[in-house]
Amino acid sequence: MDKVAVTFNAGSSSLKVGVFRLEDGLARRLGGGVATLGDQSRFTFRFSDGDETVDLPSGTVIDARLVSQVVDCIVRGGFDPVVAGHRIVHGGQTFNGPVLLESDVVLKIEDLTHLAPVHLPPALAIVHAVRSAYPDIPQTASFDTAFHFSQSSLAARLAIPRALHDAGLRRYGFHGLSYKYVARELRKHDPDLAAGRVVCAHLGSGASLCGMIDGVGIDTSMGFSPLDGVPMSTRPGSLDPGAVVHLLRNNFHDADGLEDFLYHRCGLHGVSGKSGDVRVLLEDFHPASREAIDLFCFRIAGEIGRLAVSLGGVDAIVFTAGVGENQPEIRNGVAHHLGWLGLSLSEPANKMNAAVISSRESEIVALVVPTDEEQVIAEEAMEVISRHKHLRIEHV
Repeated sequence: MDKVAVTFNAGSSSLKVGVFRLEDGLARRLGGGVATLGDQSRFTFRFSDGDETVDLPSGTVIDARLVSQVVDCIVRGGFDPVVAGHRIVHGGQTFNGPVLLESDVVLKIEDLTHLAPVHLPPALAIVHAVRSAYPDIPQTASFDTAFHFSQSSLAARLAIPRALHDAGLRRYGFHGLSYKYVARELRKHDPDLAAGRVVCAHLGSGASLCGMIDGVGIDTSMGFSPLDGVPMSTRPGSLDPGAVVHLLRNNFHDADGLEDFLYHRCGLHGVSGKSGDVRVLLEDFHPASREAIDLFCFRIAGEIGRLAVSLGGVDAIVFTAGVGENQPEIRNGVAHHLGWLGLSLSEPANKMNAAVISSRESEIVALVVPTDEEQVIAEEAMEVISRHKHLRIEHV
């Protein structure tokens, strides 16, 4: 059986799983799957020779039973899981790189739950479930916030009393695993461009942007939480603190209700009144749907302008993640607002989702680079294992 690393990326109602063959210390993707939870719960795993779908009992939650079913599916494919890597959204000021998930580390991550109350509990549930179902498999954590440790103290600071900043109320930034992957891929294909001033736009259901110089994060749109920055599928992005106070005083009785509203009922879904899915909105004729798309593009362009200040200019803009990689109309909408920066797109290249979509006349290079967060998780898992001699995997 092939020895593999299994990666877990947990959401509130889904679990993304990746499987990577281990060869000479490297992790090469074999396949992956998604467990969707809800009224029609199922796990679909894509093997190289076809798909396997496992229907899960109604009401399935992220627990040891689900993990056992998922891993059993992988084993039936002829794979031997020997390490499990996890995406952990928030590492606070404690974790600036991947770590082995020993008991004391898990406790430290649990202590950070107040910083990411929506994202950390399901991820920790998977960690505990793997430990319960497969106690002998070492586990590792890869942190979305780690990439942004390089941003300056000025970029990280909020204009609040210093004591609160020192207590952890600061700008962290997220989607770091995606930015790490894109920075590396850009360096492979165009080292000179990668060494310059690059803005990467990670546009998916969650969306953020990051300004990099020589592949190092300088500034980013998301701040203290994944609610900040540009509008997203169901999150508002930057919101006047006065509006939050108003909502809490007039529309909600407690912070929990307000939190649910901000995470699940705002963004493109809130503006359109129809959907948070860009694909749905692009095909809809109602003015509110068009306004949601226009606002999305306008705010992204505005954030690129802000990051240009942090970088001292922009040499390249990279679009990535589901929307960034696959929606020419969104990229065109962003570029429409950035002609003053010298950006123009090639219409044929943009429609084809080509690697380079800027026109020959453009003063800024525009690219589409597919991201792969799970590849980074797998590679970081192997990096952690290599640092712990007692965990070295034989014949890998």
